[in-house]
Amino acid sequence: MRHVLSALVQNQPGVLAHISGMLASRGFNIDSLAVGETEDPNLSRVTFVVHGDDAELEQVRKQLDKVITVVAVQDISSEDFVERDLMLIKVKAAAQERTEIVLLVEMFRGRVDDISQESLMIEISGQERKIEAFIELMRPYGILELARTGRIALVRGVPGRGDVL
Repeated sequence: MRHVLSALVQNQPGVLAHISGMLASRGFNIDSLAVGETEDPNLSRVTFVVHGDDAELEQVRKQLDKVITVVAVQDISSEDFVERDLMLIKVKAAAQERTEIVLLVEMFRGRVDDISQESLMIEISGQERKIEAFIELMRPYGILELARTGRIALVRGVPGRGDVL
């Protein structure tokens, strides 16, 4: 089962290594990992996606709760949440293909960030399946480079009204 975990952690060196090491030692492969500062500069939010059994993941979540630098951790998979991924992709784009590629970019609500004589650099954000679908559409043109942020996610609603994070 796919799990999206969201953890608030103290903004200190080594926290990310500790968390990812704990997951690796339990045999979980991290499919996606994103970290960034929150509205509080002393805290960072770590969002990671893993696949695993519910019971095993609950044990990991409880162990993460015990880590001093972890303020709160929540498996938000069963919550109503918004999830996004950001991708930059550079594709081959001969002059005669550019109009077609730009139309696809517009259909996916992306944007062209850079143009050279041989390529386009495109920015796309959205849910994982949207990003994957766009990648598949770009394969025939020739993907030169690709970079993704990993998933970020927040539970819908107002914190403090029943929401943990």
